[in-house]
Amino acid sequence: MRMGVLDIGSNTGHLLVVDAFRGGPPVPAYSYKEPLRLADDLDAGQAMTEEGVTRLVKYVLEAKAVAEDKGCTTIIAFATSAVRDAVNVDAVIDRVNEASGLNLQVLAGADEASLTFLAVRRWFGWSAGRLGVFDIGGGSLELAAGSDETPEVAQSLPLGAGRLTRDWIDAGRSTPELRLHVRSAIADEAGAILRGGSFDRAVATSKTFRSLARICGAASSQDGQYVRRVLQKADLSRLVEELVTMRPEEIGKLPGVSPDRAHQMQAGAIVAEATMDLFDLVELEICPWAMREGVLLEHLDGL
Repeated sequence: MRMGVLDIGSNTGHLLVVDAFRGGPPVPAYSYKEPLRLADDLDAGQAMTEEGVTRLVKYVLEAKAVAEDKGCTTIIAFATSAVRDAVNVDAVIDRVNEASGLNLQVLAGADEASLTFLAVRRWFGWSAGRLGVFDIGGGSLELAAGSDETPEVAQSLPLGAGRLTRDWIDAGRSTPELRLHVRSAIADEAGAILRGGSFDRAVATSKTFRSLARICGAASSQDGQYVRRVLQKADLSRLVEELVTMRPEEIGKLPGVSPDRAHQMQAGAIVAEATMDLFDLVELEICPWAMREGVLLEHLDGL
């Protein structure tokens, strides 16, 4: 069956069209992305502005049209941190659903972490043992760990690269202040994951970690999704020092970095380094599957 998975993130709207069936991996058929940066459309009272809602509705209508043109019989639509954080979230969702006829759902942070964990488990299989899974989004950092398909612990922290860039770097606060904020926030919640023991495999997913790994020498996407890619902590620590001295225009020219995310890479790298430090990880393996695939797999399991 051909399906569309529509992910409304803090940075980007992403429609992934796949050919899917139970018992086999979903095969990507088409991708339609648009930078939305919805986190920038929250006003001082944390309500999404009319401009942001209008842009969101426009993108969802376009994505629905693309999915239908590609022959999708089902469209699963969900939103994450930026929409979830808006105090007018119910009104925003109503506007989108009324205009599009879709059933856009807002995922809780713990659900984001759990669905990402499911995708990573299916990718690596049972032989991977106890997994630690980490995902830096635009609005939040997801962490999960466990030995089954459902994680023992699933957490979401407000440490997304976009959020920290807006609230700390763009606000002129110092890098040491940001570093302390990030590390104390992760350390406060790390105990629940660390109590379960060490990881047999530590894995990172999604765009920020993929970009950091690519800058540090991992294979490009053109080499295929089955190439093993890792992010080494030693390489990342050197990169963090370099990014502090670089302008977004320079960062946008680095391998694996899209221009619309270049301004967030410094904050993302600080979160990634803190995560590896606090969980005593020498390297993270990059998984090509993440939350979108987790949403799809959960849906297929329910059929």
